[in-house]
Amino acid sequence: MPLADRLVAAAYSVGWAVVRYVPERLAAWFFQVLADWLWLRRGKSVRRLESNLARVVGGDAGDRAVRELSRAGMRSYFRYWMESFRFAAYTRERILDGTRATGGEHIFDNLARGRGVVVALPHMGNYDLAGAWLVHMGHRFTTVAERLKPESLFERFVDYRERLGMEVLPLTAKGGGSAMAFGTLAKRLREGKTVCLPAERDLTASGVEVDFFGARTRMAAGPAALAVQTGAALLAAVLWFEGDGWGIRIHEEIPVPAEGTREEKVGVMTQAVAAVFEKGIAEHPEDWHMLQRLWLDDLEPRGGAQS
Repeated sequence: MPLADRLVAAAYSVGWAVVRYVPERLAAWFFQVLADWLWLRRGKSVRRLESNLARVVGGDAGDRAVRELSRAGMRSYFRYWMESFRFAAYTRERILDGTRATGGEHIFDNLARGRGVVVALPHMGNYDLAGAWLVHMGHRFTTVAERLKPESLFERFVDYRERLGMEVLPLTAKGGGSAMAFGTLAKRLREGKTVCLPAERDLTASGVEVDFFGARTRMAAGPAALAVQTGAALLAAVLWFEGDGWGIRIHEEIPVPAEGTREEKVGVMTQAVAAVFEKGIAEHPEDWHMLQRLWLDDLEPRGGAQS
């Protein structure tokens, strides 16, 4: 294993082993200081976050308001990591009492009728905690995880999320290529269970092109395709931090269009998911943790410039 990979794996291992034993106020202070330090350095990830946020608020990446928003965004992002490392210290009561969820009936009513549910999520707030909330409400679910390097880090993330009550499927096979996750997800939905999938960033280069904050991007086709194929309800949700707690809003079902090819139906439904994400991100831009390229016109830097 390369030295860099070993160092990354060791850093995460220390985080999971140590941070949960540190008083929460001290841990929160430390992670905020770390976020501010990285924000001040304005490295590649921070500049990308600012570029993405500029599209959300309609400004320029160099604007003072965007710069301040990116600082709040980095603090939010590092709060996610602090909470992830401390998760073992959170009780069921803390999670349920600290979560303000609206629209949960869109999930629960469908499940009560024996109908599967696909929940599409952006990378906002603390999506692991939102998953734990759903589990503590009595509904375990299945999700997928991007394969990370080194492999030991990926396995640690899978173990962490499975301990929260999730069934985690790898997005790709260990040696590359398809892991056949789609078939397993479809099976779970036909069994009347829940599938939760990150959806605003296509990780397979085979996603659906949508309009998003005035420009084109690709979003994952999986949530809509699963709903079309299995008859499951497709719901889009947004997440944010709310004081010391967490906010979740599950929107109404996105219906399958009555006409069109399968591909056309998936496209219409994915655009509807994008519209929900747009509204939620615009309301809570600081809690959108998108530190990677997203829009198509950002994928190939113009003039060879890197960012």
